[in-house]
Amino acid sequence: MLDVLADRTYRHLFAAQVVALLGTGLATVALGLLAFDLAGDNAAMVLGTVFTIKMVAYVGIAPIAGAFANRVPRRAFLVALDLVRAAVALCLPFVTDIWQVYILIFVLQSASAAFTPTFQATIPDVLPDEARYTRALSLSRLAYDLENIVSPMLAGLLLAVTSYNSLFFGTMIGFAASAALVLSIMLPSPKPSKPRGIYDRTTGGIRIYLATPRLRGLLALNMAAAAAGAMVLVNSVALVRGTLGLDASALAWTLLAFGAGSMIAALLLPQMLDRVSDRPVMVGGAILMVLTLLGLAGAIATLGLVWPMLLGAWFFVGLGYSAVLTPSGRLLRRSAHAEDRPALFAAQFALSHACWLLTYPLSGWLMTRYGPVAALGVLAVLAAMGLLAALRLWPSNDPETMEHTHDNLPLDHPHLQGTRRHTHHFVVDEHHPPMGVTAVEVVSGRHNRNSINTG
Repeated sequence: MLDVLADRTYRHLFAAQVVALLGTGLATVALGLLAFDLAGDNAAMVLGTVFTIKMVAYVGIAPIAGAFANRVPRRAFLVALDLVRAAVALCLPFVTDIWQVYILIFVLQSASAAFTPTFQATIPDVLPDEARYTRALSLSRLAYDLENIVSPMLAGLLLAVTSYNSLFFGTMIGFAASAALVLSIMLPSPKPSKPRGIYDRTTGGIRIYLATPRLRGLLALNMAAAAAGAMVLVNSVALVRGTLGLDASALAWTLLAFGAGSMIAALLLPQMLDRVSDRPVMVGGAILMVLTLLGLAGAIATLGLVWPMLLGAWFFVGLGYSAVLTPSGRLLRRSAHAEDRPALFAAQFALSHACWLLTYPLSGWLMTRYGPVAALGVLAVLAAMGLLAALRLWPSNDPETMEHTHDNLPLDHPHLQGTRRHTHHFVVDEHHPPMGVTAVEVVSGRHNRNSINTG
């Protein structure tokens, strides 16, 4: 897996991701302490609003930013966004009112909503080989999981010798270092093949996403991952501190069990995906999450909750969670031309966070109102619905290339090269709309006539 770090461009991008994640983790800890200072007993309400603002920015800003990401040099775009985030982090220690926090967080998360999908869309251009790109995806998943472990530890060490405001300066340093690392390399900036209007640029990524069956399946699997993930991230504190009556260190170990499962899956996936296609791996991960949530609900209902049981359940949820999310970049890479990838990754970013915008409050409300068994059961059902939708929306025979005809184009059109029937890597684009063109899909040597939107 580490062989991909031999590529200097990717190595700098990965380092930029790691330092930015560490800075974000420090800011998460500092925000909780800042909210308590400003709001006292209402700190939870303030933080809830902050997380809602974050999700609204992600869902609303990402598609707009993705529409313009290929209109400017990609390196300059990413560096500018990192500097905006660093400037906001530098302002946070000086706020005196809660409304100031809300405005700064909206600006920070809007910049992140533009930065993250553009950054993710750059990696397949830097690593065009799918096997190397798969290993980069696993490294990225590991970076996210390790950040959840390292950032709280680093914050604890810093808080032992300084105030929480210094954590925001650590965040600023992380974003500034990320900008410097991106600035130190040259990045590809694919340009659109022809000018597009604002509507096409803004909605193009989502239209391609929703017109591509494998990506509709991915959206359904995102809902399954969000349902299981919200149960872990929102309700672990209530289960560990409230139901079990354990201390804060037990909560850390409980979340570590989830992270450990995710990391082990990320380590195993590159070799697995060399032999098995994405669909069975991702569907298997969703099945594992559903069965684990249902099994834990049944165990609590009959035996009561014990800590080893919770640790084991969260470990298996982490395995399934990573198995669903890690390969998603491969599907996005396969489903668009390089010039459309920023918009498509932005669509994935927005739509997946829309799932979290539903499951975060639902998970907390179910746990508070009805207890752990009901919360686990309802979220398991929601995850199962996502799984079943994915099985229906994502065809099991999902080839990368398709033989198809173009009755809608003149024979002298440059795309046809003198023949109406041809075979190539198939994506939804201006020459291959989601409906209205006949395609012949080649599967195991058999010709099966399908609409183009099966592809």
